[in-house]
Amino acid sequence: MAADPRANWLKGVLDLAVLASLRHGESYGYELAKALDEAGLGQIKGGTLYPVLNRLEEAGLVEAEFRAAERGPGRRYYRLTDAGRAALAEQGASWLEFHEAVRRLLTGGEG
Repeated sequence: MAADPRANWLKGVLDLAVLASLRHGESYGYELAKALDEAGLGQIKGGTLYPVLNRLEEAGLVEAEFRAAERGPGRRYYRLTDAGRAALAEQGASWLEFHEAVRRLLTGGEG
């Protein structure tokens, strides 16, 4: 088993975590990475995050808009589409069921 199994767990849930991070409004990559880190998922590097965002955009779950900045480089802002909101609701419910099943296994069915 890897030294930190969270990296493997994150691979399976990062798309869902990104969708959840966009639930309350649009955001750009650095801001999303910061929110994921603050949520306890650890630092997500751009080489991991941007392919996820591109995949979600190609799937029609998020849409992106580039905005030039007065100072510094422009940013690409991402927001959920209606399909993204539906996917978040469906996949979120499935994840919670899966989480509960694992929790029951780990605790011997207690709690």
